[in-house]
Amino acid sequence: DRRDGDFVMTEANELVLLHYKGTTAVVTLNRPQRHNSLVPALLQQMLDVLAEVAADDAVRALVLRANGRSFSTGGDAVGFVQHADNMEPYAREIVGLLNQVILALIDLPVPVIMAVHGIVTGGSLGFILGSDIVLLAPEASFAPFYSEVGPSPDGGWAVLLPLVIGPRRAAEVLYLNQAIGAETAVAWGLANRVVPADQIQAEALAIAEAIAAKKQGSIGHTKQLLHLDRAEIAARLATELDHFVQQMVTPEAIDGFRDFVDQRRKAVVA
Repeated sequence: DRRDGDFVMTEANELVLLHYKGTTAVVTLNRPQRHNSLVPALLQQMLDVLAEVAADDAVRALVLRANGRSFSTGGDAVGFVQHADNMEPYAREIVGLLNQVILALIDLPVPVIMAVHGIVTGGSLGFILGSDIVLLAPEASFAPFYSEVGPSPDGGWAVLLPLVIGPRRAAEVLYLNQAIGAETAVAWGLANRVVPADQIQAEALAIAEAIAAKKQGSIGHTKQLLHLDRAEIAARLATELDHFVQQMVTPEAIDGFRDFVDQRRKAVVA
């Protein structure tokens, strides 16, 4: 029985893994060699996994985590460079899928608990913005990189983050490409608390188990009430997508990604 208390892998794909521990679904980003950077295949697999979880009445909470040194570094810069000649459809596809993932997390009938370690950059912030409870390892941090590389913000950085931390803070972070450390993220309301790295997975599972012991009808209605502005969120993300596509076809953004990839390659060689 997959719910015997042990982690049991389903017939999962390699980019997003789905396990179960009792009534908790554990979803793991599994592209560690690329810092779990986002490509269409990963996002589509994430949507498939979330659909499976949503259809399973036995699941009472979901824990989202990641393998490797980073939680996720946003859209894969190499992918954008490789699609420079057909940038508009690629940009619309990848951020469109990302927006669907954010909305799927919000629509999930059970709470989503994040266990975040390492860096979170670019559109991967959307996972956090679509979740319910966020635990951070001490070294976790968030950074946009848009004004450094050249694209317009995605993943909710410009249209959802200001609702959480305030428009002035969001503006300074985005314009100046400022990193948000773990303690600051908690102080600003972006996360719930900082947990030692070697305890964060266990703590996330403990929260999921505590939720499972509560009255599930109440939990379900509470989640719906916490996301009453779902239609507005979808509209805001659609606007962000349009701006992203408009900027991504410009030389500033395309050349910015090429320079970014070249710098990273030189740093590896050095």
